Amino acid sequence: MVNLNTLIAAAPLVATNLQNQGPRYEGKVRDVYDRGDTLLLVSTDRFSAFDRVLGAIPFRGQVLNELSAWWFEQTEDIVANHVLAVLDPNVTLARKAKALPVEVIVRGFITGVTDTALWTLYERGVARPYGLELPAGLKKNDRLPTPVITPTTKAPAGQHDERLSEAEVVAGGHVSAERWAEVRRVALALYARGQARAAAAGLVLVDTKYEFGLISDELVLIDELHTPDSSRYWTLESYERAMTDGTTPEALSKEMLREWFISQGFSGAGAIPAPPAALLAEAAQRYITVWERLTGRPFSAGKLPALPRIAANVRALTEGGLS
Repeated sequence: MVNLNTLIAAAPLVATNLQNQGPRYEGKVRDVYDRGDTLLLVSTDRFSAFDRVLGAIPFRGQVLNELSAWWFEQTEDIVANHVLAVLDPNVTLARKAKALPVEVIVRGFITGVTDTALWTLYERGVARPYGLELPAGLKKNDRLPTPVITPTTKAPAGQHDERLSEAEVVAGGHVSAERWAEVRRVALALYARGQARAAAAGLVLVDTKYEFGLISDELVLIDELHTPDSSRYWTLESYERAMTDGTTPEALSKEMLREWFISQGFSGAGAIPAPPAALLAEAAQRYITVWERLTGRPFSAGKLPALPRIAANVRALTEGGLS
């Protein structure tokens, strides 16, 4: 059986030596190297919104890569995941999985600034947005009585995801009723864990996106988890203040950048305004703040953190005959 040290030593997997690591596929914010039965996931500093790459946030890739690995460790008792090892501050070695054709968004608050945001639709009087029954009289940023789920399809590059109701996911044949019931249960459990850990760190996990896949028909968590890109965070102190004086909670996520672009009149079409360097620096600091509050560790640029517990995933891979 191949142990972890042998597995890592078999391929020099650092960000400066990726040219021979297999076919490379460039995504909007991350590059993927296909190594056959494993993938190298390389987080970059590129950031996107409105389905377009809008710029770069210093240290974004490292924060998201390391924070995802930390979260996978915190949730491995809820659902299996694809992480094998963090081999570089920006590089993760992962098991290959077949992604489900829908992503799962869990929302605990009614908020948002885009045309498709739950708050926007609610404020415009849309009946049953995304098939949801919402109580009357909600104000922007209110906590919902219970978390709600709004699935989306995984659209091809350059196209918008299709936002669905839960019923449409099953009726449209995207996922079987049995699989969706499992996905729903796991997503709500992950969100509850995320909210509890965030609250303990003085943060509010507002809403988040989960992506699931299958390995030998087992549901596994893939992509990234509870990061400032996949989730919306507020500071607890600013949220409590906002609920009393009507201010806006302090966003510790890419929502702060999305709001800036909208303030410039940009919502996805036309020339992309250039974000000021000070805004990108502030975004970087907020991303790092999320890392430090959640993990209780100081952020160290370019330094590899302690590896997460990955023994179960390594066993699953090596027992399948990897050499």
